[in-house]
Amino acid sequence: MEKVSSMLGSVFGASYKAEPAAEVSSIFIYPVKSCRGILVSEAHITSTGFRWDRQWLVINSKGRAYTQRVEPKLALVEVQLPNEAFTEGWEPTDTSYLVLRAPGMNELKVSIKANGKVIDDVSVWEWSGSALDEGAEASEWFSNYLGKPSRLVRFIEGSETRAVDPEYARGYKTMFSDQFPFMLASQGSLNALNEILTETLSINRFRPNILVDGCESYDEDLWTEIKINNLTFYGVKLCSRCKVPTINQENGIAGSEPNETLMKVRSDKALRPSRKQQGKVYFGQNLVCKESLTQGKSKVIKVGDPVYVLKKVSSAADAAA
Repeated sequence: MEKVSSMLGSVFGASYKAEPAAEVSSIFIYPVKSCRGILVSEAHITSTGFRWDRQWLVINSKGRAYTQRVEPKLALVEVQLPNEAFTEGWEPTDTSYLVLRAPGMNELKVSIKANGKVIDDVSVWEWSGSALDEGAEASEWFSNYLGKPSRLVRFIEGSETRAVDPEYARGYKTMFSDQFPFMLASQGSLNALNEILTETLSINRFRPNILVDGCESYDEDLWTEIKINNLTFYGVKLCSRCKVPTINQENGIAGSEPNETLMKVRSDKALRPSRKQQGKVYFGQNLVCKESLTQGKSKVIKVGDPVYVLKKVSSAADAAA
C-alpha cells in the first residue's frame, strides 16, 4: 500500500491521499434546462460540461429563459434521449430524437440533429446570443403546456460561447446551466439535512450532476481539487440555492422547505459569519473540469468511480462563495 500511495502521490502531487474520500453514486444529465434529468451510468465530458447537459432551453416570446423559478410545471416534463447517446463517439441519425412527455400532453419528438433556424436575442441570466429554434411543433407543445407563448431552442455549440464567471474560473464555458458546468453534492449532506427536516427530500430537489457517497456531510464544501477517473475537477464556488429546491419535483408545487431550514444551518451567517453577508444559502459545490479545456483523450466518469481529494480548505468559511 505504501508503494501504491507513493506512486499515486508522484502522479497527483504531494497532497494526494491514496484512500478515496468518496465514490460517484449517481450521475444526472438535464438535456432541457429546468426539466427532469436523466440518470446515467456514465457521462462524457465536453468543453461545456457533460454532453447533452442543458443543451436545450424553453424561452418566452421575448427570448428570455423559462426556469422552474417562474414555471414550476417544467419539473414535470420528462426527458428521454436514446440510450446510445451517452456512449462515446455516438452521433445522431435522422431517426434520433429528444422525446418529451408531460401530464395531459401528447409525446413530443424533436430531432437531435441540429437543423433548426437560427434566432437571435435569446437570453439566460447574464448571457444573450443566438440559438437554434426547434420549430413550430415544439413551440406549440410548450405553449399549450405552459399556457403562454413559448419556444424550445438549442445552444449553438459551433458559433456561440458562454463563459463562466471569470472571478471563479477563468477560461471555462458552459451552455444553458445556471453558472458552472458541473454541480456536485453528497449523499451524506442530503442525509444530514433530512435528519432535521420533517419531510424527507430526494436529491432531485437540488439537481446535481454528480452525487457522491461515502464522505461525511458537507465535506464537499471543502474540496478545491479532486480527481475522478484521472480527470481533475476544481471546486470553484459553493452552490448558492434559489427557490428551486422548494419545488416538489413530483408535482411541481412549491413550499417553504428545505430553504427555511437551510437558512438556519447553511446560510452566510451560519457558515461564513466573518464574511460579507449576502443572504444566501448553500448546498453543493460548483465544479469545472481541467481537461475540458483540451481536446484529445477520452473524458468520462462512471458510477462507482472513486473520488480522490487533492486539495481542500479547512472550513466552509474559507471556501469561495
